[in-house]
Amino acid sequence: MGIEGPFWRAIAVFRVASLAYAALLVLRAGGYDRPAVAWAVVGVMAVWTVVMLVPPPAARRGPLLAADLVVTAACLLASPYAQSRDDMLAGAIPITATWAAGPVLAYGVARGRRAGAVAAAVMSAADLWLRSGNGVDLASIPVNGAVLMFMAGVVVGHVARLAREAEERMRRAARIEAAGRERERLARGIHDSVLQVLALVQRRGAEIGGEAAELGRLAGEQEAALRALVQMPPGAAEAEADLRELLRPYGTSRVTVSAPATPLPLPAGSAREVAAAVGAALDNVARHCPEGTRAWILAEEDDGAVVVTVRDDGPGIPEGRLEQAAREGRMGVARSIRGRVADLGGTVAITSSRTGTEIELSVPVSADEARADEGSGRRS
Repeated sequence: MGIEGPFWRAIAVFRVASLAYAALLVLRAGGYDRPAVAWAVVGVMAVWTVVMLVPPPAARRGPLLAADLVVTAACLLASPYAQSRDDMLAGAIPITATWAAGPVLAYGVARGRRAGAVAAAVMSAADLWLRSGNGVDLASIPVNGAVLMFMAGVVVGHVARLAREAEERMRRAARIEAAGRERERLARGIHDSVLQVLALVQRRGAEIGGEAAELGRLAGEQEAALRALVQMPPGAAEAEADLRELLRPYGTSRVTVSAPATPLPLPAGSAREVAAAVGAALDNVARHCPEGTRAWILAEEDDGAVVVTVRDDGPGIPEGRLEQAAREGRMGVARSIRGRVADLGGTVAITSSRTGTEIELSVPVSADEARADEGSGRRS
């Protein structure tokens, strides 16, 4: 549960201390007017305190929180069965005393300040109904307890939310720092091997001329792209980029790029990965389809995700071809396309027939949606 752990431990200490205080009240009052009922309520409070201490923090959600609120309100409303009418008129403290604030604090930590305020309203309403139902003038009832309960629910909920946000920022900073260190390590290795080889191919290709010159030019382009990648500052992937700008360079006389008039924002790293997956799909068209095969790229936003479709009018992918390529170690589709998109929490759908192939890439716009999609079991 991360940073919520200390909050739940503090609530546990509060519940135990409040239970001890309630038992002390019963002892000091001589067992109230009906001692058996008073101690029975304290026993229920003790059992429920143990019940709320046993589950792990992750389980203290939903039904358990609702049950906590109901049990606490029931213990509060049981006070008239233990106290005399004179005690109630004199403003005696209910049996639950401060123990009644437990669910308010729990809702604040688990659900935030609004939920804490709602829980405080429920407990305050139960307290007011308890006093008014026994002939106590509402105008004379002190509201200090209700005000303090509201303040506790709102303040604790707000602080818990700020703590979660701070924890998420720390995790993001740690990820960026780790990625930066890994990038530096890889950059050193790439600079000492791949970049030097590409530079050599570019230089020798220009010297030899002919078809070698074209190979040299392509090697130079790849060297520039790779050098820009390894020199990208840490944290640059967290910024946003417009996917349309990365897809437009793929447009040629045989490749049509269609995108909306409004931007398609994605984290910069995600946008580059999607563009690279689209480039891998177009490379497959150029490599495996007849010369002159046309291709279309359609990019759009759909329900919190950016969807890019790459379609061609080639002969299609023979049945079993992708599986055979994977067995032979050619992982172009599996890694360059499916692997890239899967790392972003997205999905890939490939449809092929004799009239062409369509590859649909769907990537969540935000990291939160990506995590939700990973748990939703969508097809890939």
